[in-house]
Amino acid sequence: MKELHRTGVALFATLILAAPAWAGAGPAGHQDDTFSAGEPGEANKPARIVQVTMGEADGKMTFTPNKIEVKKGEQIKFMLRNNGELDHEFILATTAENLKHAESMKKNPDMEHDDPNGKRLAPKKTGEIVWRFTKAGEFEYSCLIPGHREAGMIGTVVVK
Repeated sequence: MKELHRTGVALFATLILAAPAWAGAGPAGHQDDTFSAGEPGEANKPARIVQVTMGEADGKMTFTPNKIEVKKGEQIKFMLRNNGELDHEFILATTAENLKHAESMKKNPDMEHDDPNGKRLAPKKTGEIVWRFTKAGEFEYSCLIPGHREAGMIGTVVVK
């Protein structure tokens, strides 16, 4: 009986430890805690505030501003506001990553984002993201809800 108990405990431990390996990487854009555009910032540290407004007008979907320049190492607090009539999101990554993530969104359009580098907002709602740009280069923020990116919801962050 003791041997059966030990075998059961060992089997249980093996299953628990192996479960993460079986689970896979998860949906595209949510694989791990590394980010191409830098890293989550620290809310209690100084940051430059950049207000980003999302919305729709004249058949287009927009971010205002649609281009931001930052210095490598700079921390930005993005104050997000959805002035539109539809849900919108702000996802900060490379163009390639956002295009890949957009494909996943076509399969699961109701995927919610409240990640360090992304946030989905209902109409007339606000949110914020604090981000530290640790890498030089050109990155983007876009709305990956199907059809929104295609309607113009793309912005650029240039990190020098």
